[in-house]
Amino acid sequence: MSSPRADPDDLDDAELIARSVTRPDWFSAIFDRHAAHIHRYLVRRIGPTAAEDALGEAFLVAFRKRAGYDTERRDARPWLYGIATNLVAQRRREEAKELKLREALGPPSHQEGHAERVAEQVTAEAMGKLLDSALAELADGDRDALTLFAGEGLSYEEVASALGIPIGTVRSRLNRARRKVREALGRPDTTTSKEISTHG
Repeated sequence: MSSPRADPDDLDDAELIARSVTRPDWFSAIFDRHAAHIHRYLVRRIGPTAAEDALGEAFLVAFRKRAGYDTERRDARPWLYGIATNLVAQRRREEAKELKLREALGPPSHQEGHAERVAEQVTAEAMGKLLDSALAELADGDRDALTLFAGEGLSYEEVASALGIPIGTVRSRLNRARRKVREALGRPDTTTSKEISTHG
């Protein structure tokens, strides 16, 4: 039987999540360990403003699902990336529905939040129109794999774990994403493609 004096800092993620089922407050250590990485990923995917809300939502989902966590996975980060990726996909579906509704209703009579939209547009342009456009053209699954791999530094195995797909599918998605981004940018292999070729 484990000692009641065990310190959360002395446990790996799997042990910590397992014990948090009966000691819910211990799950906060999972947040402390991984929130910065998940937040950075969400900022890359949906921007800093939306990332704040999505981060809290991701860890709330994780907390609710903690009893079913696979304790063979000693590092919880791929699991958390998977949850965050699902939230991004859900958010994009909701935005698409909202956009269709707005188009059906026509333009609003007044433009609320115009300054915020302008600021967001300028920020997006500063990040590079070409790269943004290239990434936007990727299929969702290819974009997910590329962002986790090149942006977050996950291994092929960790990407597969995060997305719940075979490692062969990860390789296919990364190769396809690399080719499409390179073609869209109209240049030979970039840093991203070099990373992909040396990461596996």
